Amino acid sequence: MAAKNILMLVGDFVEDYEVMVPFQMLLMVGHNVSAVCPGKKAGEKVATAIHDFEGHQTYSEKPGHNFGLNATFDEIAPETFDALVIPGGRAPEYLRLNEKVLDIVRHFADADKPIAAICHGPQILAAAGVLKGKSVCPYPAVGPEVTIGGGENIAPSDGFDNAHVDGKLVTGPAWPAHPAWIRSFLEVLGTKIEP
Repeated sequence: MAAKNILMLVGDFVEDYEVMVPFQMLLMVGHNVSAVCPGKKAGEKVATAIHDFEGHQTYSEKPGHNFGLNATFDEIAPETFDALVIPGGRAPEYLRLNEKVLDIVRHFADADKPIAAICHGPQILAAAGVLKGKSVCPYPAVGPEVTIGGGENIAPSDGFDNAHVDGKLVTGPAWPAHPAWIRSFLEVLGTKIEP
């Protein structure tokens, strides 16, 4: 497996598991991951939130860990990266207001590079206008944005543990989908998975 350079777009109150687990796992299998946040530099941190499914009409939220950024947003060049990861949580809600974030996403989509987005991550894809003709499995509350953005909204499984692949776009509804979502993303990256 050739190591890939992967860009991860994060922000304050990104979902804890959805940033920590893929970041560490992608590093573990040998890829290079640069985690960035607009307005922040390498060595700074973003706050995370833990979202859980506890029987309420929507997810609950608790404080998570601080996540350390290892790259500076203003210094990245999207053309130097092979793939993009967009975790969920509340961060996509405000990151989609940043025009440079949207330009970065458009670069990956236009160049047909692998993109993995989970939970609320597709909010950024919809805001960037890259979902037309794509099928996406987001967190259910993001489904209307997928549809408005011209994409097909794929319903999650009962356990929110499924992933969906459309070309080089890999999506999943929430962190319970990590095994399927990360496996699918690795396959799109060309990483050989042994059963």
